[in-house]
Amino acid sequence: MSYHSPTELALALDIAATPGGKIVAGGTDVYPSAKQGIHPDHYLDLTRVAELCGISQTSAGWRIGAATTWSQIIRADLPPAFDGLKQAAREVGSIQIQNAGTIAGNLCNASPAADGVPPLLTLDASVELASAARGTRVLPLSEFVQGVRQTALAADELVTAILVPPVPLDAGSCFEKLGSRKYLVISITMTAALVRCDNRGLITAARIAVGACSAVAQRLPALEAELIGQHINDIAVRPDHLAPLSPIDDVRGSGLFRLDVVAEQCLRAIRKAAGHE
Repeated sequence: MSYHSPTELALALDIAATPGGKIVAGGTDVYPSAKQGIHPDHYLDLTRVAELCGISQTSAGWRIGAATTWSQIIRADLPPAFDGLKQAAREVGSIQIQNAGTIAGNLCNASPAADGVPPLLTLDASVELASAARGTRVLPLSEFVQGVRQTALAADELVTAILVPPVPLDAGSCFEKLGSRKYLVISITMTAALVRCDNRGLITAARIAVGACSAVAQRLPALEAELIGQHINDIAVRPDHLAPLSPIDDVRGSGLFRLDVVAEQCLRAIRKAAGHE
């Protein structure tokens, strides 16, 4: 077994094309998920590849390198529309985990409780994928994460960046999470909201996404549509707004409990995103 830690993307892509490897992008989930007696032929550590690190703004929006850590996201100078993502970043494990864990690692792990997914859905994020043989392609995040521990990543591909289109400078955002304790906990439910209001307090745009209540985090299009034109103080969340969700019963809570919590989380996240709490 070998361990590769390239500094150039081209070399990383060549190594990724070799079968039998395991990608390391922070490593916070690699060893906890390992099975005794089973190991890859090689590890490919991406954290030293400069092209995969950092956050930049272009005319097309924002580019977050795949190996950008949660701590770097927390410290970045970003518009208020990214506040929900920063709040989620602060919920990813401990500070040590935030220093090591990466945004692409969180997505590729494809846990239903991945904290980064709901706020990125409200940002209309896409995932940039690269292969030495086929070049680069871009998928909406909603198409990249396909199920529990399932993504659209091909065997020879690497995630190279998360792409966010230009965001309205007057939009606010928020992330709400419920766990069995405050820190170092898997989400029972989580909700992200991105909201714009006019000077009368009427909602002019809204994106709402919920995680840990279905195999893949989901936007709530019916709720989003109904919020438009409503005053922030008059909003309500009905059961039909939550129709895309399919929460399970497990040791952390029942499906019915999760739906009750999400309804309240949506209200809180929307109001906080609009600056009313």
